[in-house]
Amino acid sequence: MKTIKVPGLEIRAPKSTSGDFETPPMLISGHCVVLCVGKRRSGKTTACTSLIEKMNYNYVITVSATMASNKELMSRLKSEHEFDPDDPTVIDKIKQIVESEAADLERFEEEMRRYKKLIKLINSESPLFRLPEEDLEAFFKDGDFSPPEHKWGGRKPKIAVIFDDCLGSAVYSKPRKLNGLATYSRHIGQLTKGGSIGVSLYFLIQSYKCQSGGLNKVVRNQCTTLMVFRTKDAAEVDDIASSVSGEIDRPTFDRVYTAAIGDGEGHPFLLIDFAKRPQHPSMFRRRLSEFIVP
Repeated sequence: MKTIKVPGLEIRAPKSTSGDFETPPMLISGHCVVLCVGKRRSGKTTACTSLIEKMNYNYVITVSATMASNKELMSRLKSEHEFDPDDPTVIDKIKQIVESEAADLERFEEEMRRYKKLIKLINSESPLFRLPEEDLEAFFKDGDFSPPEHKWGGRKPKIAVIFDDCLGSAVYSKPRKLNGLATYSRHIGQLTKGGSIGVSLYFLIQSYKCQSGGLNKVVRNQCTTLMVFRTKDAAEVDDIASSVSGEIDRPTFDRVYTAAIGDGEGHPFLLIDFAKRPQHPSMFRRRLSEFIVP
């Protein structure tokens, strides 16, 4: 077999990806869609909370019927919004939050442009009557000129949404809007100048596949990071291995799963990073802190 190159038809990738943001070098990329699969008391909520903390989000939106009962984890997550998974408008509300962040950032940038222009005029030799009256009123406070303020210092906020204990709830049982959120999560909150605010999504589930009221295939297919805890259900391991077979062959999956889980002591889990960063030695980890290199 040979190939013949056609000149002038190379594909040019964009320099940046909409909604993406920098994360610490040894962590997963943002924005992400994380599936955390583990039975009750497996440690998935604690593990997921630790990952979210290390990702340095500005705040978290929580969709859960039970998370509010765990005040310690709620405070660690910096949760600013909590919603009931049976609320039929919950996805719309999440989008509204992100879109309001986009609008507020653009408000700040426009006001900062006006402020800088006003200060430049003040420091020039232009007559005072040329100063825009509306800008004088907006930026002259307490006897001095003050720049506009923005909650996040003029930067795009980093936002995560965590779905926990949602099995059988409306958000999973009627998934049309959830499917859209998972598919376009990094594109919501679009900015006029280009790019978007975006959100990262974390789904904490007890069963990878469920006959009714579970996380559907559309959302599972958007997964960028999979965290798999120990399970005694061989069929569930088969389901997970089959679902990732396009990325990992079954013998490799079995080897890394066994290496990660070991004897099951200390709530271990296998992390599979489908969007592995170039500097990472492997897409597999035992917990967050140990790469597994097949």
